[in-house]
Amino acid sequence: MKSPNKVEPRTLPGFMELQPTDQIVLNQMKEKIQKSYERFGFLPMDTPILELSEVLLAKAGGETEKQIYRFTKGDTDLAMRFDLTVPLAKYVAQNYGVLQFPFRRYQIGKVYRGERPQRGRFREFYQADIDIIGDGELSLLNDAEIPSIIYTTFKELGFDNFTICMNNRKILNGFFNFLQLAELSTEVMRIIDKLEKIGLDCVQKELSEVGVNEKSIDQILNFISITGSNDEKIQALEKLNIANPVFESGLSELKEVIKHIKLFGVPESHFMVDLTIARGLDYYTGTVYETFLNDYKQIGSVCSGGRYDNLADYYTDKPLPGVGISIGLTRLFYQLNELNLVKVDKTSISDVLVVSMSDDISACLPVASAFREEGISTEVYMNNKKMKAKFKYADKLNIPYMAILGEDEVKNGTVSLKNLSTGEQNTMTILEAVQILKAKR
Repeated sequence: MKSPNKVEPRTLPGFMELQPTDQIVLNQMKEKIQKSYERFGFLPMDTPILELSEVLLAKAGGETEKQIYRFTKGDTDLAMRFDLTVPLAKYVAQNYGVLQFPFRRYQIGKVYRGERPQRGRFREFYQADIDIIGDGELSLLNDAEIPSIIYTTFKELGFDNFTICMNNRKILNGFFNFLQLAELSTEVMRIIDKLEKIGLDCVQKELSEVGVNEKSIDQILNFISITGSNDEKIQALEKLNIANPVFESGLSELKEVIKHIKLFGVPESHFMVDLTIARGLDYYTGTVYETFLNDYKQIGSVCSGGRYDNLADYYTDKPLPGVGISIGLTRLFYQLNELNLVKVDKTSISDVLVVSMSDDISACLPVASAFREEGISTEVYMNNKKMKAKFKYADKLNIPYMAILGEDEVKNGTVSLKNLSTGEQNTMTILEAVQILKAKR
């Protein structure tokens, strides 16, 4: 029976704690994303988890503000970051005079939202963001580069069958303005977004219910039903003859971005124009992206983002246009893990476990040091237990090799290296063992 003064150990809902083997895999995913981002020249950045509430909430409101963790410490009103974009905006505005533009940064860090926890959605979670910020202007070539970064990153994560879906918000805004539906655009996009779930007939019915007239409904359905290759979709948009400068600007931008994505080496099998992609109606102003794993559409978008006109308009008068994407790493890991789709390099930190056949482990220590000097992750089994317990320990931690030291090995300056997956065991010099362990890392 538990003592009455003991506290039951438990974790808050919506906060994920992993077993070490799962944490190793999550760390591998983080490392691959980081290396992919750095390959494209993005600079690392970190921002505080806590900010002054007046700074963090400068442009918050509605549901976002309701979800923010906020508290007072002494006389200071504090809030926890709810994304990585607002802290970036603060950072760029604060350090404008010393940054090199375009400023290319990546950040992989935890954010906090006090929303109702659901399966696969958390209150504390990792985001892996990149953004390219311009000083006054930013070339559309940056919009075209983003899909090549997404493509490289998901290839690194071990995926082949995925599609980067793209659109341009100006096309949507101009189209709705042309139809005189600007005030209903949010509601119309919400209905269009349900197309795959409810079908064309139900979309038509719901559009009518929110006040869209029959002619406009036909034009909307014709718009979202455009099919074909990327070039064919562009041609079909041109043939609509939408006489609206915003629409025309968006179409021109989309054409230029599509042209250069191909030059960045992204196969056309991995990106497509999708006229139903909208992203944040108020925030994004140009190119928008959503990435889907084709065999697992139920997961939803695994990487999204887009172009925005001014990153930090609530901190500075300087125009700072940008384009960026975010991978919801915690949610992605959780969903993939549930489907047994996580790509694993190795599930152990240690490459080898050094053990002694006797109770004296002193001979193990210089061997372990020799391995570590060669960059081999090495653990020494310190407990005086039987060999069966030592093998069980290595098995539980998925350690692939065991370096065994008996009387003969200590006397001859050798080790018996055992491959714990094949059972093969050979006696050899420490140098020979190093070569094998390095080759198997």
